[in-house]
Formats: sequence, structure tokens, C-alpha cells
Amino acid sequence: MTSIVPAQAVTGSVRIADDGRAGRDGQEEAAPAPLAPRARLFPSLAAVYRAQLSRARVARIPLLFVATFQSVGIMVLMRGVVDGGFEARAVVAGSSVLVVAFVALNLLAQYFGQLRAGGGLDHYATLPVPPAAVVLGAAGAYASFTVPGTIVTAVAGSVLFGLPLTHLWVLVAVIPLSGAALSGLGAAMGLLAPRQELATLLGQLGMSAALLLGVLPADRLPGPIGWARDLLPSTYGVEALSRSFDAHPDWAVVALDLAVCAVVGVLSLAAATWAYRRAAVR
Repeated sequence: MTSIVPAQAVTGSVRIADDGRAGRDGQEEAAPAPLAPRARLFPSLAAVYRAQLSRARVARIPLLFVATFQSVGIMVLMRGVVDGGFEARAVVAGSSVLVVAFVALNLLAQYFGQLRAGGGLDHYATLPVPPAAVVLGAAGAYASFTVPGTIVTAVAGSVLFGLPLTHLWVLVAVIPLSGAALSGLGAAMGLLAPRQELATLLGQLGMSAALLLGVLPADRLPGPIGWARDLLPSTYGVEALSRSFDAHPDWAVVALDLAVCAVVGVLSLAAATWAYRRAAVR
């Protein structure tokens, strides 16, 4: 016997089925919850800078004493060879910027090499901060440690060689600009080196180049080595500080040296940011 199902029941069952399918489709097609907005550059930079400064304070201060003692010792040794004049100004300026090279170039290359080898880049990659904030924050923190040692070296060298202290305020521009150029170079070395040991070696070689090409007077260097000196980012900071020891400095040339140092600093930090992105995705 054939059973007859009321039309209303059929219609209701179809409506129920349609409603259920629509509900399931609605759940499947629901848009995902929006993510939190990405942190802006300058607040992220300040946060990374403070974190790096607090972490590196205890470990890096003894090394800063070593860098300062090394630079002062070099000036004492050179005092027996150089009497004064242009060569004395070059020795004092090169030794002062060498403190910046020791920390911003050598130690920063070791730090980023260790960070890459130990998987520390994975931690920063999970944070919603721009890559430039990580590089600039770490570079700024390491460069900050060079300020006391550079000032002490410049003052001690000026007294040792009888140079005027009048224009040492130029260090206000020389330290950050040289630090930016060398920090970017050191960070790029550490991030691009395939092994941590190679990053340490590159940092040591870079500091040795800053020692030989920055401390020794330019007129004492052979031609090809003099050309290599022009390629070293810290050279222009050394030249600016050296010219400031004159009785009447040519401030236009000093400003030009500082401008070149600033341009090199921007390029080296941009290269370090690119190297960070490259290392973080691997």
C-alpha cells in the first residue's frame, strides 16, 4: 500500500535540509578572525633597542674596557714614532674610531653569527616587528657602548700628543655615523656568514682593517692599500675627527666627510636588513 506524505511535511523537510546546509556552508565560508596590526617601525625599534641594551650591558662592558685599553695602548706605542702634526692627529682620530670598530663591527658580527647559528632569528621572525627594527635596534644598542670609550680615547690622545680639545664636540656626529656604518657592515657579516666561526673571523678581519687603515697615517700607506682605505666606512669618520684638531678646521670638508659616512651608514644598514630577511626565511 502506497503511503501518501503530506506536501507540507515534504516542504518542511526540504526547508530544514536547506537551512542545515546553509548553516554548514556559512560556517565553512566564514572569514578568519583579523590579525593584530603589524607594529610600527619606531616603537618596535625602541623596544628592541631597550631589550638589547639591557641584555648586553653586563657582558659587553668588560669588552668595552678592553677596546679602550687597546686603543690607548696603541697611541702610547705610536707616541715613540710620531711626534706631532698631521700624523699625530691621524693616530688619535684612528684610535678613537677603533673603539667603535671593535664593538660595532667585531662584536656585532659575532652576535648575529651566534644568533643565526643558535636559532635566535626564529624568535624574532615570530614577532610582529619589521626586520629593520631588529637590525637597527641591535646596532644602536651595540654602538651605544662605544660612546664612553671613544671619548676617553680621544681626550687621552689629545693630552698625550698635545692636541687641542676645543673641537672634540665633533664626536657627537662621528660616533653615531661611524657606528651606523660599521654596525651595518658587522651585522651583514654575521647574517651572511654560513657558520658562526666564519662570522667571528670576518669580524676580526674587519677590526684589523680598521686598525691598520685607520690608525696609520694615510701618507705612510702604499698606493693600493690607500685605495682600500677609501673603501673602509670608518675612514671618513677618522678624517672628520682628524681635521677637527686643526686650529682653524675646514668645516665644509668635515661636513663632507660626515655626509659620506652617513650615506655609507644608510647603505650598510639597508644591506644588513636585506641579509636579515634572507637569513630569517631559511
